[in-house]
Amino acid sequence: MLLASCGGNKTNNTGETLFSDTTTVNDADSLVSLVEELKNTPMPKAADELFDDFFFNFAVNKNLQMERIAFPIPSKNGEKIVKISKNEWKMDYFFTRQGYYTLLFDNEREMEVVKDTAINHAVVEKIYFNTKSIIQYVFNRQGGAWMMTAIHTVPISTSSNASFLEFYQRFATDVEFQTESLGKTVEFVGPDPDDDFNMMEGIITRDTWEAFAPQLPVRMIYNIIYGQPRKESTTKMFVLRGIANGLELEMKFRKVHGNWQLIKLTT
Repeated sequence: MLLASCGGNKTNNTGETLFSDTTTVNDADSLVSLVEELKNTPMPKAADELFDDFFFNFAVNKNLQMERIAFPIPSKNGEKIVKISKNEWKMDYFFTRQGYYTLLFDNEREMEVVKDTAINHAVVEKIYFNTKSIIQYVFNRQGGAWMMTAIHTVPISTSSNASFLEFYQRFATDVEFQTESLGKTVEFVGPDPDDDFNMMEGIITRDTWEAFAPQLPVRMIYNIIYGQPRKESTTKMFVLRGIANGLELEMKFRKVHGNWQLIKLTT
């Protein structure tokens, strides 16, 4: 089945942009309501079971954030190490104010790690393309409770995702390069516009890519490393997840003869 055009996933059925560097009005309202609800609510003990549950509470609840940082927390940038005291720390809302976050996985199977309650180490990364640097927030579960224990600033070139991140920056900003980086055909899976309960599958070609091309963040993206980082593989899953709207975008890339290519798009 060849899909000629369906409006892609640039907009939803209300004409709003799904993913960009800012949130839509409707999504922002939902997000504000969610954040307001959680920031004054004590985190349930069960939230420490999964890092994602803990981290969202950590990012919106100021009291919890202050309690779960091991002050004075060391912040290392190259050879320089400074210790940040509790009085010096400023509340960091991370991605909760932009309405979505991004993740990188090596394959679909690895995406299940977010449900692993045995994970005791995680790193939240802010990846800045303009400075080619990553700020890493290191978390460890100690005595059953997640704590942020260190901050590292490192060059993108030292990341296990370095090759893909260099590719992604150009892919997200260069339309011609984006088209050239498509596989011969790109598998597509998405909601059936005629049936809300079914998905449709098909093939995207370079000629029809413009109708499907998603709007991607270009200045900075997030990633969460669950457990210990692995060596970069020849496949990569790039995932965007909405916080308040339940939207999700998955892009699967494969490295072929040294070049990354998009081989599957799921909306």
